[in-house]
Amino acid sequence: MFCPFCSEQETKVIDSRLVAEGHQIRRRRECLACHERFTTFETAELVMPRVVKRDGSREPFNEDKLRAGLQRALEKRPVSTEQVEQCINRLKSELRATGEREVDSKLIGNLIMDALKDLDKVAYVRFASVYRSFEDIREFGEEIARLGD
Repeated sequence: MFCPFCSEQETKVIDSRLVAEGHQIRRRRECLACHERFTTFETAELVMPRVVKRDGSREPFNEDKLRAGLQRALEKRPVSTEQVEQCINRLKSELRATGEREVDSKLIGNLIMDALKDLDKVAYVRFASVYRSFEDIREFGEEIARLGD
């Protein structure tokens, strides 16, 4: 690890702690040349599959898009930020667990709907209405009826 102050390569770790619920390690380091101290954070780099869109185009998985979609559906609902983050982490784990290099956006949409169904029924119907492009009130009613099953 290069020292951010003098660019020396030799540094020593003074302290290590788990942070972010154990998903990250915080390391306190000291440069052996200039004796300045600094903090680094270490996380595992997990490769997410690429997303195959409906039109056949491919793009890298975008966690920000996933978060934005969930937050839009959960807007003004009694769901904590912590619950949203746990949901995102579960969805990412499920996608990695497929073992595929590419996944259809349809699979991601279905995983999101399943997660929302457990998290908040109103958010589920909001997301489903956009994702499935409901055309009229009848389709809303049918989806709500299926929730009761």
